[in-house]
Amino acid sequence: MSQTYTAQIQHRGEWWIGWIREVSGVTCQERTREALLDTLQITLREALEFEAQDARERAAYEYEEVEISV
Repeated sequence: MSQTYTAQIQHRGEWWIGWIREVSGVTCQERTREALLDTLQITLREALEFEAQDARERAAYEYEEVEISV
């Protein structure tokens, strides 16, 4: 299942700065717009995987993962 996120980006001087609106902490800076979008995508994937792994580790008992859509 694919999820869509919103990258908010801006050009400041020599840098492109951006963040993912729906996920706190995913903020990046690059010299080009294209590099920024690539880095945001990579960082978002890593943040989501980290959160999923953290949630699995916090589960003290056997659990079941069920995908739901909103």
